[in-house]
Amino acid sequence: MIIQIIKLKSALTEQELLEKAHERSPKFRAIPGLVQKYYVKTGANGEYGGGYIWETEEALQEFRQSELAATIPQSYQLIEEPDIEILDVLFALRK
Repeated sequence: MIIQIIKLKSALTEQELLEKAHERSPKFRAIPGLVQKYYVKTGANGEYGGGYIWETEEALQEFRQSELAATIPQSYQLIEEPDIEILDVLFALRK
């Protein structure tokens, strides 16, 4: 299992960002290999993020090369490059 953490700064208001996220959520639900996605807000002003849980590295890479992934910067009006971290899960405490 792979965890992908993305932090981004958006020109959208929080309400606009939430509306956009809800509008796009069916497309994310349909991604093969995506176990879960968490939409998060950091403590920094205008900074939000996503926590993705992937079944495999291959599923993550397929998403990263997808049209849906390519639309993220424009859809969320990013004002700088997102911070992306990829983590391998060693083991889960709960299953």
